Amino acid sequence: MSTRVDHEQRRTQIAEALLRIADTQGLQAASMRVVAAEAGVSLRLVQYYFHTKDELLMDALARLGAQLQVRMQKWIAAAGSPPTPRGIVTAILSCILPTDAESRRITRTYAAYYTLVLSEPRLAEQHGTTYPDMLESFLAKQIRAAQQLGEVPAGRDPELTAAGLLAMANGLGSSVLGGQRDGEAALAILTHHLDELFRTFPAV
Repeated sequence: MSTRVDHEQRRTQIAEALLRIADTQGLQAASMRVVAAEAGVSLRLVQYYFHTKDELLMDALARLGAQLQVRMQKWIAAAGSPPTPRGIVTAILSCILPTDAESRRITRTYAAYYTLVLSEPRLAEQHGTTYPDMLESFLAKQIRAAQQLGEVPAGRDPELTAAGLLAMANGLGSSVLGGQRDGEAALAILTHHLDELFRTFPAV
């Protein structure tokens, strides 16, 4: 490796080490020293790029969100061109479910963050709800578009419906990780509810 390592490359190396620990051990085990060992760098270097553990946690969380967004974009692209509102909603919710190695890793890592927030409430303020809120808003936009096409009842509240769908997908993901059902069964449940939502109704 060059003696002049790109700073972003170093930050990525350290943040990815934290995400690996979160996936396999949980974030309670992710001290700065443990992260340094996982990343193969010195503790001093970790502290140079991330002055506090909270700073490292939030940086890694943003990177995890970016990874999920890339996955969503791939699934949306595979849903058809141009994708329909139902295709987009289905792609987003389906790719969240832990049905393959990548989605299981992402789901486990998000679960580690949720667990940490429960034990350290101060992180809730930093963690915020920006990404979930953005995702719910995007889903609501697709539901409104489907209403205009007559595919969703005009009386359904798009925001409440989007929030319910996302909560269901998250709950199904937890049930898969907990061994209650497998990914195929979770997808079948999701499809059932989407079939009930997306029907042909008079457009507004």
